[in-house]
Amino acid sequence: MPSPVRLALLALVALGLAPGTWLRDQSPVDDLRPILRMVPVPVPASRAGAVTIEGVWHLTSPNVHFGSYSALAALPNGTLLAVSDKGRWLRFTPPGRGEPKPRFGVVGGEVVSDKRAVDAEAMVVDGGGGRVWLAFEGANAVERYGSDLLGAERAAPAPMARWPGNRGPEAMTRLADGDFIVLGEGSPDWLGEGYPALLFGGDPVEGAEALRFGFAPPAPYRATDMATLPDGRVLILLRAIEAVIPPRFSARLALADPATIRAGRAWRGTELARFGLELPTDNFEGLAVEPGSEGALTLWLISDDNGAALQRTLLYRLRWDPDTQKARPASPARLSGPKAR
Repeated sequence: MPSPVRLALLALVALGLAPGTWLRDQSPVDDLRPILRMVPVPVPASRAGAVTIEGVWHLTSPNVHFGSYSALAALPNGTLLAVSDKGRWLRFTPPGRGEPKPRFGVVGGEVVSDKRAVDAEAMVVDGGGGRVWLAFEGANAVERYGSDLLGAERAAPAPMARWPGNRGPEAMTRLADGDFIVLGEGSPDWLGEGYPALLFGGDPVEGAEALRFGFAPPAPYRATDMATLPDGRVLILLRAIEAVIPPRFSARLALADPATIRAGRAWRGTELARFGLELPTDNFEGLAVEPGSEGALTLWLISDDNGAALQRTLLYRLRWDPDTQKARPASPARLSGPKAR
């Protein structure tokens, strides 16, 4: 259970971000201009653990759909797709690849005012970019879309039905064999081992069965996003609240092997990088991975500004060579589908 002090801090954060208190002023007329500014942010260090920091940018836009990004994906054409917990999306060319050329839109094509129905917290894009899966925290549901984020097919998996409405699915990834991992933000010690987590033996939208286990990050961190690496391991973005006024956050990257997942047991990763208060940080909730040169990977992080005046949308570009953390041999029990575990 969270300590009384941490619960009080979380309550203060919620109060501080309540409408009319710390939120940015909204224009009386919706601004739909396709404008995205990316201002470089000075960084005091070139490395964070095993990763090299290649750049940090502060993203801003007058567009009414901008901000609150809770998931990120790298698309095959070299652009990035960010989805917000307000049910909006942004496609843009990242720094160093030309003009941003942003496109803003609404998930599903229709603006919905009920945040519980649009609170997308996790995203998966298939290898060809033709299908997109979103996990919704308020509804404990997973939806599958076309590349245009229209035409949703929806499932509310039974194992997620009792996850708290404001602490539901927070991170999701698709493994090479088609299995899905979903990590929740609910109470620790679920099933006696860590935060709630599920391994679906296929697409949850198609009714795949799920194996229940726990995810155990180092306290007080929680998973906010994850991505599958080319070698089959999984990279997990972790975030913690360090201060309330002004809001301050720290983040870590952890490396974990899906082959070690077992029913009812804790799944843990090893620390790859740490982003403390000495670096420009915010509420990091989005992680994307794309192939780099000579076997290295480019990692992108994006933060959720919560629409708050005291927070920023930050974009990190990192470089990491997986050969520096060699993969362990997969367990012989690692077969397709949860029944094999």
